[in-house]
Amino acid sequence: QVQLVESGGGLVQPGGSLTLSCAASGSGFSINTMGWYRQAPGKQRELVATITSGGLTKYADSVKGRFTISRANAENTVFLQMNSLKPEDTAVYNCHFYNGATYWGKGTLVTVSS
Repeated sequence: QVQLVESGGGLVQPGGSLTLSCAASGSGFSINTMGWYRQAPGKQRELVATITSGGLTKYADSVKGRFTISRANAENTVFLQMNSLKPEDTAVYNCHFYNGATYWGKGTLVTVSS
């Protein structure tokens, strides 16, 4: 079993920055993929970015060049640095963990508005 705890959401003005964190606890961390998905009001959940335990990353086209995903394997923590935020980035961001089984965090709200 894996538990995920997210932090770092909030209200930010367009063009601003936020960093999300997700800490995993439990067992089964040897090989895994962690990442972030988001769901905006009235829309389907979509992938934002993922990173494997070996450091391979994947980004949605809409966030390439603005968001950076990283992880601290020793702490089983993944980060999402979000720069140049746009109103369309407003969504609930959910942490995701996959090691053959899928786990989700409860989500953290990011609101980009002036």
